[in-house]
Amino acid sequence: MTTETILYIILAGVLSAALAVFMYGYKSKQKGSLRWILGTLRFVTLFLILLLLINPKFKSETYTIEKPKLPVLIDNSASIGELGQKDNVSQILQNLKENSELNDKFDLSYYSFGSDFRESDSLSFKEKNTNISKALSLTNNLFKNQTAPTILITDGNQTLGTDYEFSSATFKNNIYPVILGDSIKYTDLKIEQLNTNRYAFLKNQFPVEVILTYSGTNPVKSEFVVTQGNATVYKTTVPFSENETSKTLNFTLSASAVGLQKYTAQIFPLADEKNKTNNSKQFAVEVIDQATNVLVVSKIAHPDLGALKKSIITNERRTVTFKKPAEAVSLLNDYQLVILYQPDRSFASVFAEIEKTSKNTLVISGLQTDWYFLNGAQDNFNKEASNASEDVQAKLNSNYGTFAVEDIDFNNLPPLHTEFGALTISVPNEVMLEQTVNGLTNGNPLLATMEINGKRDAIWDGEGFWRWRARSFLETESFQSFDDFIGNLVQYLASNKRRSRLEVSSETFYYNNNPIKISAQYFDKNYVFDNRASLNISVKNTETEKQTVFPMLLRNNYYEVDLNSLPAGEYNYTVSVLNEAVSSSGNFTILDFNVEQQFLNADVSKLRHIAQSTNGKAYFAIQSDMLISALMANTNYQNVEKSEQKIVPLLDWKYLLFLIVLALAAEWFIRKYNGLI
Repeated sequence: MTTETILYIILAGVLSAALAVFMYGYKSKQKGSLRWILGTLRFVTLFLILLLLINPKFKSETYTIEKPKLPVLIDNSASIGELGQKDNVSQILQNLKENSELNDKFDLSYYSFGSDFRESDSLSFKEKNTNISKALSLTNNLFKNQTAPTILITDGNQTLGTDYEFSSATFKNNIYPVILGDSIKYTDLKIEQLNTNRYAFLKNQFPVEVILTYSGTNPVKSEFVVTQGNATVYKTTVPFSENETSKTLNFTLSASAVGLQKYTAQIFPLADEKNKTNNSKQFAVEVIDQATNVLVVSKIAHPDLGALKKSIITNERRTVTFKKPAEAVSLLNDYQLVILYQPDRSFASVFAEIEKTSKNTLVISGLQTDWYFLNGAQDNFNKEASNASEDVQAKLNSNYGTFAVEDIDFNNLPPLHTEFGALTISVPNEVMLEQTVNGLTNGNPLLATMEINGKRDAIWDGEGFWRWRARSFLETESFQSFDDFIGNLVQYLASNKRRSRLEVSSETFYYNNNPIKISAQYFDKNYVFDNRASLNISVKNTETEKQTVFPMLLRNNYYEVDLNSLPAGEYNYTVSVLNEAVSSSGNFTILDFNVEQQFLNADVSKLRHIAQSTNGKAYFAIQSDMLISALMANTNYQNVEKSEQKIVPLLDWKYLLFLIVLALAAEWFIRKYNGLI
């Protein structure tokens, strides 16, 4: 307590005593002990009331001992089992958990990783991908500003994410890799990577790129072939040597038939190869007879246009053409969707032609949009024009039901620039994204879709969404989430297909090391999305005739099922709605490719490099005792004493209030008993 507070308390005591003496000593007619009892109670009441008003406080300081953290990251991918390291992992974990001295010095926590990163409760070694970089980055964020040396139990073979070897500069804590597998170099031929388009056009050639690698010392030759069924569609002989360990083949194949075309690429193994799984790889191309053509009409240059194009052409079934308004008028019939970017009076002839041809449109407005012109050029929407600008953010309408939209964290995306004013849509519509300012909706749509007599239109009132694509990459190290959002919007707007009550979205083929997901939307008889329905998907393997039924789970405004548990093969599926005579059928193929089976040994050099660059040290699995000894001997990892200072009230106001009431009640009772009231 401060000196000032103590003086106030003394003053309160003196004042309370003076008032009590004045009331029961000087003015009171009572005699003997009664006046002293009543005077004391009145003093207590007055003093406690004044004490409650002063509210004295004092500082409380507590001390805690915090042990250094020791996160243990465990590789839960299938390659650990392929390299025969499951028992080594179990032994390492047992040594860590049973060492009492280590557990006394460190606060240990266990995490497993494959494609994702999570707290470890059990290990399956069935993850189909390995993302070491993500696991280290999340650990770095989780233990930011803490002493947390990290044990990394892995074979070092990464199949997803950025290269962890070159990301080590961002890791603040020491990393101690425990290497699973040996460093012996075996003779091996391998298809390192195969790149091709997912789609090709009928009667065209599509490119294929194959990277082949060789591990060995003697000069060798092998034959590389690509087959489709029993037919060989490409063949060449490839030489390798100790100095020439990699070959890149570029060739084209013919798309001669519509539909899914499956191929097998193979480099014939050498006689002494240990791992022959990585000598072949299946791939597929869906051949289509026409593309979805999108025309972007713009008078200005803007980064949004580049982001728009990159997102749309991510799907090879779509093409994008840019034209100025004067050039676009005569070309509209060649396109399924016309995107009008920030239109002004130079777009007059384009809008007139769109009205004649009933082309589907997406209007994107911004600070350079002429709203006086745009309000008169169409009848779907109207905005109060002004010369003021406004920055707005987006909020996903969870009830949007026109098509499935995944929330890509719209709330936290950078703001878009728009002209200030109320936007009113005068035709039946659904708002997908709402405008927000400082976290509050302002009543205006940011993105809304309309469908009238089979014609589909949309209004996007905001420029600067190229930053959304950039932020998407910064957050997820991929543009995919934003590109999928744009792709779904374009797919809906470019189609004139009549809407059905059950819409199912699936791919023609999947690789089994990637997510295998099918989504669906179910609408009631008024074509309003029904989130109370129960959807099931029945999946049948066409070869084994095995049939499996999965429930589809509700995700905001669509239903989804994850089919990664299915083995490779060809499948037919039927999505049905419980207690409704509504269903939708289709088929897909799962191609067999287990990237975790491609490795012969541990990537020792990368693990040693990341240990060295973070001032840690790498150990092999049999050296776990040496790792524990090194951690125990390191004087940099010490307990930290932390103090916490709190300012707390001297007396709880509830207790003071109780004592005041008690003193007043006692005084009243005594006075009543003695006939003084």
